[in-house]
Amino acid sequence: MLTQAAVAFGNIFAWPNFAFLALGTFVGIVVGCLPGLTATMALALLVPITFTMPPVQGLIMLGGLYVGAMYGDAIPATLINTPGTPSAIATTFDGFPLARKGMAQHSLVAAAFSSMIGGLVGTVMLLFLSPPLAKIAIQFGPAEYFWMAIFGLTIIATLSTESILKGLIGGALGLLLSTVGISPIAGDVRFTFGLSSLQGGIDLIVALIGFFSLPQVLEMVEQCRLQEHIGAFAPRPGVNVQVIKELIRKPGLLLRSSLVGTIIGIIPGAGGNIAGLVSYNEAVRWSSNPEQFGRGTIDGVAASEAANSAVVPGALTPLLTLGIPGSPAAAVILGTLLLHGLRPGPELYTEFGEITYALIFSLMVSSGVMFIMGLWGSQWFARMINFPVSFLAPMITFLSIIGSYAIRNNYLDVAAMFGFGFLGYGSRKLGFHPGPIVLGLILGPMAEQGLVQGMIIGRASGSIINYFFCRPLSTVFIGLSIISALWPLLAKSYRRQIKRG
Repeated sequence: MLTQAAVAFGNIFAWPNFAFLALGTFVGIVVGCLPGLTATMALALLVPITFTMPPVQGLIMLGGLYVGAMYGDAIPATLINTPGTPSAIATTFDGFPLARKGMAQHSLVAAAFSSMIGGLVGTVMLLFLSPPLAKIAIQFGPAEYFWMAIFGLTIIATLSTESILKGLIGGALGLLLSTVGISPIAGDVRFTFGLSSLQGGIDLIVALIGFFSLPQVLEMVEQCRLQEHIGAFAPRPGVNVQVIKELIRKPGLLLRSSLVGTIIGIIPGAGGNIAGLVSYNEAVRWSSNPEQFGRGTIDGVAASEAANSAVVPGALTPLLTLGIPGSPAAAVILGTLLLHGLRPGPELYTEFGEITYALIFSLMVSSGVMFIMGLWGSQWFARMINFPVSFLAPMITFLSIIGSYAIRNNYLDVAAMFGFGFLGYGSRKLGFHPGPIVLGLILGPMAEQGLVQGMIIGRASGSIINYFFCRPLSTVFIGLSIISALWPLLAKSYRRQIKRG
């Protein structure tokens, strides 16, 4: 095993292999920069190219692309308040306010450094803890998914600092939108208004583009007389070192966020969007200055980016050991493994150990390459979207239309994107944050499917209550949900006592 790992690590730095790894990382960053394009889409387009490559070259290029996309999405999230991929939803909460303060460089450096740390921590866990972590992942049943969704919904209190009531209304709207289409269990058709195109439900990317991209375009047009550029990136000497030093002094934040991302990445179906939001929530909870979040702090950016980058190796943990992909992007990598005749399981670490360890180590090396490209290349990547408003607004609109249509080749998705855009713009004017709406849309299907399947299994086993409330992992998520829901009240009470004292 050690011999195979050493050979695999050396193979990564062989000239052709390293060149493909760097190319994949670069392409991933570019894909992440463009709103509407996802890592899954880019991986799927790249898979045919790997047919003619040796397995090692093809897999490390895909690994580099996956890692690069998890950082690249922070660039539009910071500069134009539009997450490049769903994983960067939480990055917009503090990245864009930092850009408005003229601190876009601070945000992107924090994103690059924390993404590297998240990738390294996640890869180490993948390397040494794959079998036990995968065993925990397969213990997740409908009850655990339901309670995990409930725990995720408690984050609304963190996302709605100005008004919890408005946050709850937004979350309820997101849950309602998640019910559009065919019921995942009973097969009932709901809220489609007779349109067959809606039977597949509302695509998350379409809603994400609508709620984040178009409202920002409309606000750009509103403010174009006052501000020619939105989120302009002007690099200043000394900022890179300053931000890195500041983050190094916060190892707890980086380590906690990386562990959250890895653990959530291991759970099939969760993904970087949930990991970023949960990690952001935990960063607010453990911060001594929670009021800074949402107004522009590098801690919020670091928490989100470390978590969504740690999801990459986390999602590969159940894939390599059990053949269960932890994310849609990991499912594409699974297809690539099978096309090369590599079946997940113990033989990947024995018979094909050099290829498997090359893929694992490529995530680690890609994290370092991504950091270098992000640190010294952010200003060039930022120029891809840093144009005058008169050009940027129509360009984002064009990319939004292309991105919405490309998901399912459906014109109704484009219309839905525009509808969500105007809804998001109006809701912002009324003080509603788009975060809770999107959170409800993400977690709704997971909660519904877990609840209905759990009730069916509970009835068959003799007790629904025992099935939902007496399983070990369920009790853990129930406890976390209670703590998370009560935390804002407890924190306020604690701060009041400190002021009085």
